[in-house]
Amino acid sequence: MSEQKYAISEYHDVDEVYKKLNNLISQPMRHVKREKMQEFLGYFENQCKRSKELTDEAKKFIPGGVQHNLAFNYPFPIAIEKTDGAYLWDADGNEYIDFLQAGGPTVLGSNYAPVREKVFEMLNECGPVTGLFHEYELKLAELVNRFMPAVEMFRMLGSGTESVMAAVRAARAFTKKKYVIKVGGAYHGWSDPMVYGLHIPGTGRLEATGIPRGASAATKEFFPNSLGALKRQLWLNRLRGGTAAVIVEPLGPESGTRPVPFDFNQKIRELCDEFGALLIFDEVVTGFRVGLGGAQGYFGVKPDLTVFGKCITGGYPMAGGVGGRAEVVSRFAAGIGGIGERAYVGGTLSANPLSCVAGYYSLLEMERTNAAVIAGKAGDRLTKGLQAIIEKFSLPFVAYNQGSIVHLETSGVMLLDLRNPVRLAKELKPRKHMIEEMGAAYMSQGLVTLAGSRMYTSMADTDEVIDSALSKFETVLAACV
Repeated sequence: MSEQKYAISEYHDVDEVYKKLNNLISQPMRHVKREKMQEFLGYFENQCKRSKELTDEAKKFIPGGVQHNLAFNYPFPIAIEKTDGAYLWDADGNEYIDFLQAGGPTVLGSNYAPVREKVFEMLNECGPVTGLFHEYELKLAELVNRFMPAVEMFRMLGSGTESVMAAVRAARAFTKKKYVIKVGGAYHGWSDPMVYGLHIPGTGRLEATGIPRGASAATKEFFPNSLGALKRQLWLNRLRGGTAAVIVEPLGPESGTRPVPFDFNQKIRELCDEFGALLIFDEVVTGFRVGLGGAQGYFGVKPDLTVFGKCITGGYPMAGGVGGRAEVVSRFAAGIGGIGERAYVGGTLSANPLSCVAGYYSLLEMERTNAAVIAGKAGDRLTKGLQAIIEKFSLPFVAYNQGSIVHLETSGVMLLDLRNPVRLAKELKPRKHMIEEMGAAYMSQGLVTLAGSRMYTSMADTDEVIDSALSKFETVLAACV
């Protein structure tokens, strides 16, 4: 494996971040002033008429009017027609700085031309899918093996959700145990067992409408950063037959929204070894964005299994996979040349030529350009600028980053939990609405964020792009004074 460079120039002081976050949610919300919010919302009515027409019509045929949760923006979804590098343009011709970056995978920037050209070549020669083996399946798997410290073998699938399902299945097949433990509040896709303790720690099956109880009966959660709670759950599970796997987002739940101490993953590794459980890293966001070696390379911790999502193809479709120890990942091949009992997985479009070519050349370009580190420097610049604006206006808001993953907490809705159920019941909806309004305010100024509280920077974010964005953020944050 080649020497890696990483996007995180300095790991944040977790205690200091939590001190600021706890201060934020202990205070009354600092909304955008009402008259200014009306002005921001007026942008959508006056400047986004075509988007509104399209999404209103879409509601007749598509539940909610959009096909992906990321597109549910307040007051209505924006229809995007063009992307290039750091920018998006909507159906009305409005320009935006793109800090969504397709939910994180486009570290090179949107619609990166050198990769796009290779995809065009593939489409001309082979088409997007054959159902048979293609050389680029091998070439991509070799690259993933070269970059990712813990990936001996790699099985490509169609999404992050599918990949989590497969990883859990492989862990159970290998260990002969059934229980899986996750961190409360973490998001690992929407499969039946993982819609448990979703977004808010301690809520268990709150979001499990339509899911039989038996489907999540072997899923357990522990409170973020509580190694003691994890150890107690491992002991409890041992009495019931044992834990197959512990699955974590290595930066902390929701891509580091609840950040973890630097040595947290190593301590989980030690607990998994003590109790005979496999450790699964969900690197759907961190894979290749934190660096080509992922969070596992940055922290120096080897999971048994690694889950990938859209990062594996640089944002192109049908993107996901599971990598890890050969003896575990080989369970997917049992019956077709593998050994032992098979952990059944499938997917007609998995590892199609288009996806594999896109992934292969995206990773090569990221290696050639040092994209993750450049994106990380943009994240540092954005964070420092946001911190200066917050200080300038004496706001209780919190900005911090893990390289190119930038968090701007203004409402604190993601920090609520069941330790204070009265506050949760009273403040969840108003704090959620506040963050929706903040996202709308940013968008009215030409900034696309993830849910108004998270930004992903890319290699395309030059100093000029970041400084322009900071000017736009200041317009919104000044309206909260």
